[in-house]
Parts: sequence; structure tokens; C-alpha cells
Amino acid sequence: MTALPLWFEITSLIVLTLILIADLLLVLKRPHIPSTKESTLWVVFYVVLALIFAGLMWVIGDAQHAVEFLAGWVTEYSLSIDNLFVFVIIMARFAVPRKLQQEVLMVGIIIALILRAIFIVLGASLIENFSWIFYIFGAFLLYTAFNQAFGNHDDEGKKDNFAIRLLRRRVAISPDFDGSKIRTTIRGKKFFTPMLIVFIAIGSTDLLFALDSIPAIFGITQSPFIVFAANIFALMGLRQLYFLLGGLLDKLVYLHYGIAFILAFIGVKLVFHALHDNQLPFINGGEGIDWVPDISTFASLAVIILAMAVATAASLIKMRGDAKAEAAQGINSDPRG
Repeated sequence: MTALPLWFEITSLIVLTLILIADLLLVLKRPHIPSTKESTLWVVFYVVLALIFAGLMWVIGDAQHAVEFLAGWVTEYSLSIDNLFVFVIIMARFAVPRKLQQEVLMVGIIIALILRAIFIVLGASLIENFSWIFYIFGAFLLYTAFNQAFGNHDDEGKKDNFAIRLLRRRVAISPDFDGSKIRTTIRGKKFFTPMLIVFIAIGSTDLLFALDSIPAIFGITQSPFIVFAANIFALMGLRQLYFLLGGLLDKLVYLHYGIAFILAFIGVKLVFHALHDNQLPFINGGEGIDWVPDISTFASLAVIILAMAVATAASLIKMRGDAKAEAAQGINSDPRG
């Protein structure tokens, strides 16, 4: 695989950072509730931008770079949508005014980028020095996939974590929001606003999702640049996607099964990769196992897209069936019928 030129990597990161800064400034300068049309246009813009970026990687690098980026981007985008479910719960739980939700989401995205950058650096260092780390990554993703598919997520985002409980005990919190301010003054006394708790809740959620997403994408590519670029593109447009999907998120009932399947698939791929390049003395005498299949990035991309498509289609079919059942029940219960 041909290495990407350093100038392309540096230029890409600078341009992407400038786009994120411009997006943040836009939110701060013109806080509002985006319409469905506006949200759709922004989401389409970021998706097209990601596809153009993949095309540039193909031209400047090669097809392998482009496919690794696309597979990583789709995986991270899927996990980011899962992240949105918890964001919706947090917004509702703390009664964040809708006009302030854009700013909260933007702060959450920035926190997510910082945390993922840290995990990417740590992950790349671990992979470079300890090849057996793929066993741990694979096992962790398999556990996460099982929990995603069969765990109880009813309380996810609804209960205060340790940091928030400690904050509530030690810090004076005002009963109401004061715009997007973190500090406010009530009758001459300083208080923190509920916005501080919301930011901590969003940040701690981002931390948990970073723990899932970084091992997942390292199962597709070991290039730190591609990993970081895929994460940036997955998080760009997430704010607009939140407003676009709106109440549809809780109706995509099978989406978490699709995400679980993706995590399990990548977990198996990581274990296969670890066995293929095995250096642990107690496994096959420290030698790699040649008969273990090597799942290509092209196959990974196809599986990831298919899993999300099937989960989304199944959710939409169920949603339509439920709507018809409710309509039929309404007709049958109509006293005029």
C-alpha cells in the first residue's frame, strides 16, 4: 500500500479543523433551531465531503487507503448515531431548552474529538509496541457487542454518574438555565447553571463511546491518520443529524442490533488478525496461524454497510407496521364505526 504524502495528511487535518471551527462559530453567532431542510442539506454536505475525501485518497494514495477510510468512516458514523440516542436522553433528562441544544451538541462533539485523539495516539502506540493488544481489543469488542445486543439500556443516560453526583453535593447549582452560561448570579450569589452538569454528562458519555469506537476502527486500519480523519468526518454533521432524525431515533428499534453485529464482526476480525500475526509463546508456540482467514477491508466495508442497511430497513418496516396497527385499532375503537 502506497504511503500517503505528508503534505496531504497535514493539509487535510488543517482544513478539517478549520471547518469544525467555522461550524462552532456559526453556532455561537447564530444560535437557533435548524429546520429539517437545513439539517438535511448540512448532513448531505458532510457526507459528500467524506466521499470526495475518499476519492482524493484514492487518487493521491491508492484504492486501499480509500476503502479503509470509507469502512472506518461508516463504522464510526454508525457508532456516533448510537451516541445520539444517549444525547437525546441527556437533553430530555436535564430539560435543555431546544434553542440551546446546538451549543451543547457542539461542545459534546469537541470533547469527543479530543478524547478520541488521545485514544488514537495511545492505541497506535500500543499496537506498535504490543502486537498482542489485538487480542484484548477483539475480546473487548465482542463483549461490547454482546452487551449492545442483549444488555439493558433502559437507564443509559437517565441516572447520574459518580462525577455528577459528587458535583451536586459539592457545588451550588441554580434551578434554571441562563442561556448557555455555565455561571450565573442570583440575588448577588454566584451559582453554576445546569449547563455544567449537561456538559459533564455529555463528556462522560463521549468517554465511554470512545472506548468502543477506537478499538473498532483499529480493526479496519492501523493508520492513525485514517483513524483520526474517519472520526472527524463521522462527528461532522452529527449535530445536524440530531435535529434531522429528531423523534425518529427512538423508533429505530433494531439499529442497536446492527451496531452490535458490526462490533462483533470487527472483534472477530481483530482476533483473527492477532492469531495470524501471533507472537504469544503459549499460542501455537509463538508462531502465527496461517490457516486463519484474513478478512479484507473491502469485505469489511460490505458487511458494515449491509448490517446498517438491514437494521435500518427492519426498523422502518416495524415502524410502518406499528403505525398501521395503531390506525386499525383507532378505527375499531371509533364509536361511530
